[in-house]
Amino acid sequence: MGLADWFSTFCENLRVQDGGTISTRYKAITQRLNTDYWTTTSETAHSLYVGSYGRNTAIHGISDLDMIFQLPYEVYRQYDGHTGNGQSALLQAVKKSIEKTYATTSIRGDGQVILVPFTDGITFEVVPAFINKDDSFTYPDANNGGRWRVTNPKPEIAAIRTRNAACNGNLAPLCRMMRAWKRKWDVPIGGLLLDTLAYQFIDTWQYKDKSFLYYDYMCRDFFRFMADQDKDQEYWKAPGSGQYVYGKGMFQWKATRCYNIAVEAIGHETSNPKQEWSAKQKWRDIFGTSFPD
Repeated sequence: MGLADWFSTFCENLRVQDGGTISTRYKAITQRLNTDYWTTTSETAHSLYVGSYGRNTAIHGISDLDMIFQLPYEVYRQYDGHTGNGQSALLQAVKKSIEKTYATTSIRGDGQVILVPFTDGITFEVVPAFINKDDSFTYPDANNGGRWRVTNPKPEIAAIRTRNAACNGNLAPLCRMMRAWKRKWDVPIGGLLLDTLAYQFIDTWQYKDKSFLYYDYMCRDFFRFMADQDKDQEYWKAPGSGQYVYGKGMFQWKATRCYNIAVEAIGHETSNPKQEWSAKQKWRDIFGTSFPD
């Protein structure tokens, strides 16, 4: 196996492998809520995958599956005029609806979402929401007495998809590889911020039109890009929506560490004679056992 095969195999290993199970559950939840709120039994209407799965940047072993379910506007009026915490009451009502389908699942409201955990470790996080004129969504936050918040995932999903297509399909694999790094190194960075930085980086990266043969350079250069981010910066702007994405900690130090390891790996790849085993061990140091040995 050559370098391109290593990264091709790695990227294939990272793909979500239980998409069929996820789809079945998504459709069941959607159908239940449509039945109760829209008098239709559609398995797809009014529902949207969001988060990393919606942006197509999730990896195998994903634990949180985010979905938005759009409710009729009259439901907003009902709970906005509710005495007390209308947001909490709305979450409880949607929770009771889902429980008709998943009665034995320990469903709970969690401030802004309804958590639907399954025994295989995947938890659906269902956000009941109302669509706005600009295609953003208003959703309930039951914390601290209750309030309404706004999220705008559609342009984020579209922006990632558009840039991925413009750079030979390299953006989504980069986002996935960096999730493997985040998991292996316990990096204090959120998934949307990883995707945001990857989106920014790849736009001007000189080899963005290449393929797996350049993925070692892509990882090395992206670690450098992350390491060079201003340590005092509090937030970045998400692709498409421009929503603020706040940092969770100092990811720059671990990015610097892994930049140096990537440089070592590439040194092994290009030595004469090539030291392929040593190179792969360095990549496994960065990404874990999903990288082929």
